[in-house]
Amino acid sequence: MNILQALFFPPEQPGGVSSMVPYILDRFQTPNWEMELFSLPKRIRGKGQEDVRFMTFDWTQYEASPTVQKYMQTYKDYVWWCKLRLSKSYDLIHAHHPIAGLVMKQLYPDTPVIMTLHSSFERELILNGKIEAGGLEHRFLTSLYRELEECVDQMMTVSKSFLDYVSPYVSHPERIGVLPNGFDEKRFKPIAHDNTVPQLIVVCRLVPAKGLDVLLHACAELKRRGHAYVLHIIGDGPIREELEHLAQELCIYEETIFYGYMLHPEEFMPFSDIFVLPSRAEAFGSVFAEAALCWLALVGTNVGGIAEQIDDGVNGLLVPPDDPIALSNALERVMTDGSFRYELARAAWAKAKQTYSLSRIVNELKCMYVSYRPEQHD
Repeated sequence: MNILQALFFPPEQPGGVSSMVPYILDRFQTPNWEMELFSLPKRIRGKGQEDVRFMTFDWTQYEASPTVQKYMQTYKDYVWWCKLRLSKSYDLIHAHHPIAGLVMKQLYPDTPVIMTLHSSFERELILNGKIEAGGLEHRFLTSLYRELEECVDQMMTVSKSFLDYVSPYVSHPERIGVLPNGFDEKRFKPIAHDNTVPQLIVVCRLVPAKGLDVLLHACAELKRRGHAYVLHIIGDGPIREELEHLAQELCIYEETIFYGYMLHPEEFMPFSDIFVLPSRAEAFGSVFAEAALCWLALVGTNVGGIAEQIDDGVNGLLVPPDDPIALSNALERVMTDGSFRYELARAAWAKAKQTYSLSRIVNELKCMYVSYRPEQHD
């Protein structure tokens, strides 16, 4: 069976897609499976010129927005790149971004297209202060969910909470499947260590939606209470300078290390003790599963896919978003009780191994793929 995995970002970009999709190729390399990746290089800008029409709404009613104009130019660029680079046929296409799903169905109308929604671009833009809820851009981006429902053969998402989010924008939410991201256990190697000073770590893009300002305020409260720690921040983004200034203002710059982007943070994470990320929204939160497989205690916010991964008090701690005192209390509890920290980490590792194993997810994908070609069996 010949399958195309259609990404938007190149596979080396950070995020849930890069945490899973490139690694599933190895699991499909048997005589009965042929699989390849496709994505739009960052250097491709302004090449596409074809007009775009959607089946369920007229996108030109939103074209006064520069954000919508940029999105649609990217759509046209994706069409241009596909026509330039893709010449063979496929038995099935699995898309991992709305643009990829819609373009692939446009260019391959007779080929089954599965579409997995990994995140919400409009929600991220709202939380990052780029667009307004209910505004022109928001209405455009949420209209794409109904267009996808009309066009593709199967819609999937990565968490029940994200399915709940998408449901108001589609006609038949009951037809959308849920399959979480999977992780190759061989990539994660927990390391026995004994840190006298607790090592906190966060891995994410440095954008407002991730709540790192809340984390810095929580860490300042920990310092005020007399707790020693080191906070490792792995990732880069538009608010890095702002966060560094905030750490200085809060007098915790000496306890905080900004590393910038790191290609393989899973090689660094096992040396830490606690993974913390106070996101304001998260469709799945792949990095929590990755941290769990590194045998770290987890502290996160009670939002989206994070709350589906963490059972509060069992395999991690959950706090409300935008609450630095609640976050500092949770961190203090995990930092000061080594036995409790160990039990949380052990339970998180066990759940991640069972629920988010790449082997399990691949088996489910194989069943789904084969359903579109009943005569094919692995």
